Amino acid sequence: MEYQLDDSITQPFWDNSVEPRLTVSPGDIVTIECAEPIGQVTPEWTDEDYRQADPSKAHALTGSIAVNGAEPGDALVVEILDMSHKGWGWSGHMPGFGLLAEEFDSHHIRHWTLKAGECIFPVGGVSVPIDAFPGVVGVALAQSGRLDTFPPRSNGGNIDTKDLGVGSTVWIPVQVPGALFAIGDCHAAQGDGEVCGTGVEAPMTVTARFDLAKNAEIAEVQIRRNRPRDAVDGGWHITTAHGPDLMEDAKQATRYMIDWLGTHYDLEPSDAYLICSVAGNLHISEVVDAPNWVVSMHMPLSIFDTAPPSTWPLIEKTFRR
Repeated sequence: MEYQLDDSITQPFWDNSVEPRLTVSPGDIVTIECAEPIGQVTPEWTDEDYRQADPSKAHALTGSIAVNGAEPGDALVVEILDMSHKGWGWSGHMPGFGLLAEEFDSHHIRHWTLKAGECIFPVGGVSVPIDAFPGVVGVALAQSGRLDTFPPRSNGGNIDTKDLGVGSTVWIPVQVPGALFAIGDCHAAQGDGEVCGTGVEAPMTVTARFDLAKNAEIAEVQIRRNRPRDAVDGGWHITTAHGPDLMEDAKQATRYMIDWLGTHYDLEPSDAYLICSVAGNLHISEVVDAPNWVVSMHMPLSIFDTAPPSTWPLIEKTFRR
């Protein structure tokens, strides 16, 4: 069977006592309307509008969907069949949130135009390929009461993993009868790490097929991606940072990339930070050469309308070690 579920009611929480909006059977397909991720942003929003955002509306998930026969110990199997955008999205940073929250302590929002397979940034000649995925996929927790959706949990939730795009399948451990699945927080693009706290946040329509793996007994989400990853032309620029703390290494590699973007593409720090979050990928390069580890930030050169210069301009840096 095929079903549709609109976003007229959103669920910014996990709660196993909420009645499902839809009940399906294994093998059924559902087309799901997903609201803009925090349930209030419009393409006209300014930094001041963003400052006044109501955090209680995020994430604006669509659900829940009960699946007949789902029981604790099973895995809910969700295959992402299709995702379509509405032509726009946004990225931003705010105080107290993001990898470099201590440096970026203001509200800053930018709007992207989505068309012809690209996310087009309003400044800097930046265009990022659309690689859409839902940031939040999860089921109700066994724990009673209402729980916020921001931290990832054993039920899946806010995993923000860009591998969960069209053609991918996710296995989620069922904790309550029926599973009670919800989805949202869709991104048109995002880098590994989502360092500023947002990708290209966008309203979308998601089509998914539901199934069950009985008695799978998995502890956390598992994903299978069935298409190439980051197959871009034009090469990458990579910054690295070393030290005994992987989190600090990740921060420093990101700072170095923000400097590089400002030096070569004249992007102000806030915009460079957003580009790192949308297009840059944080990698753990090595964790074996004690006492120091290496984290790297990878930026695809194909997103820029000009190639970086062959010489290195000497200008004042935003961050210094």
